[in-house]
Amino acid sequence: MNKTDSETYRDKKRFFENLLTVYGRKPVLEALQDPAVGIYRLHLADSNKSADILDDIIAIAQEKGAEIVYHSRAALSRISKNAKQDQGVAADLELRGYKTYEAFIKESPSTSFTLLALDGVNNPQNLGMIIRSACAGNINGILLPQKGSAQIDPLVIKASAGTLFRAPILRCNSLASALKDFQQRGVDICCLSSHASETLKDFHPKSACIYVLGNETEGVSQEVEKLCNQRVRIPMNNGVESLNVAVTAALIAFR
Repeated sequence: MNKTDSETYRDKKRFFENLLTVYGRKPVLEALQDPAVGIYRLHLADSNKSADILDDIIAIAQEKGAEIVYHSRAALSRISKNAKQDQGVAADLELRGYKTYEAFIKESPSTSFTLLALDGVNNPQNLGMIIRSACAGNINGILLPQKGSAQIDPLVIKASAGTLFRAPILRCNSLASALKDFQQRGVDICCLSSHASETLKDFHPKSACIYVLGNETEGVSQEVEKLCNQRVRIPMNNGVESLNVAVTAALIAFR
């Protein structure tokens, strides 16, 4: 945001930045059926044929006070960014936990939070299961880069078993830049390494800590690994070298 922008404009920009757009008839309906989910705007293709599920979506959206807008198929595809799977429906959701990492830093009253940072985790099912574990466990936020990682889509929503709509998702453009911002505030950045001397069980950070989870095949990138000032390992038996990234996330969430 520009320093010359009015506060009204800044508030409006922050509001739209914190909306999550989901698409597809079933994902949108499931989201709207969650009492914790607010909806700002419902987008519909004007070519949609009558269907019971559409009637249900519209009824709940109206009940929640959403604006309902009809678009051409081409215009709707620009909103959903997935013309093949949007099924003529998209919704701008208001989720309490969906925000930028800068907003989290500004709003967080605690200095002892625990975050997960996803570095190139590009499998939608893994992302969904990580979100589910983080939401159920003792995790205050998931740092999710806008590029280089799986983005929120129907597969992620399904794998999260709907917990996505209640999970603390912290968006960032660059994971390395976000980690540097946290590091400047005294936050420990920790990655898992089979060569670390300390185990996850015995690691007790004295302040806030971010655990970095790397790509499913290549692990943590060199750029991000250089930022880590802590390293821990998960002891393995029977010659097993590593765990699935979603399983690792679960162990951290419930450690």
